[in-house]
Amino acid sequence: MSSSDTGTVTYLFALCASRPPREALSAVPGHPGGGPLRTLEAGEVVLVVQDVPAGDFQEQALTERLDRSEELERCALAHHRGVAAAASHGPVVPLPLATVYLSDDNAVAAVTAREETVLAALKRLAGRTEWAVKVHASVREAPAPPSPPPPSPAPSSSGSAEQPATAGAGGGRSYLSRASARRRVLRDRQERARALALTVDRALRAYAVDAASHRPQSEQLTGVKAPQLLNAAYLVDDARRAEFVGALEQLRADERLRAVEISWSGPWAPSSFARPEQPAATAGAGAGAP
Repeated sequence: MSSSDTGTVTYLFALCASRPPREALSAVPGHPGGGPLRTLEAGEVVLVVQDVPAGDFQEQALTERLDRSEELERCALAHHRGVAAAASHGPVVPLPLATVYLSDDNAVAAVTAREETVLAALKRLAGRTEWAVKVHASVREAPAPPSPPPPSPAPSSSGSAEQPATAGAGGGRSYLSRASARRRVLRDRQERARALALTVDRALRAYAVDAASHRPQSEQLTGVKAPQLLNAAYLVDDARRAEFVGALEQLRADERLRAVEISWSGPWAPSSFARPEQPAATAGAGAGAP
């Protein structure tokens, strides 16, 4: 019986080189309303999956859900839990959020068709994890705004200004000059900060086997009141983890880099490095669901 016959579809979290213990997976909460996490086999590849409600993962319904920030966060956290559960028992190829198939048979067929590619990806990612690094311009380096021009002098009771009329015009010109100078300073600092972010990236690539650059995130998303200059991921051998973190700490303490702020997180399952060899047909926002 296919998943769709029971009112569910098959959600894929990750592809593994070996089967995680059933008890470990079933203890992990997946998507709300779905069944316990379980595994399927496609040749030598193990799929970590969950039966999820078909109605919630139809293309239109899922698109509408993911347009709401609270639903997107809930879905992303569930996906992360499933990937992390698989990754805690060996190398994995994490699949993108909302990878859905109509049935177990469809999911297995899609992976079987790319089995060699999947196995190559699992071999490449074994013993390696992903580290996320973000670089922002430092708020400490922001120049102060120019003082506004003084108000125009009030006219006297005789109808004439108490100060020469040229004083207001001179104040305005001075203000515009200060504003122009501030823009130049700000532009120069932004260019310098961008150059420093590239310096950070080059330094970290020396400790990684691969790196991926993502689109900088907005201030609304990061909560940081400064431009994000670097949003990168690095694939690092676990044997070099201490070296990589040590390099990050040295970069953050380097006074020559005080114009930027460096933050990082990890280790994570290597999601950023599974996409070039994406093994299964990614359903995207519910594609493949009924």
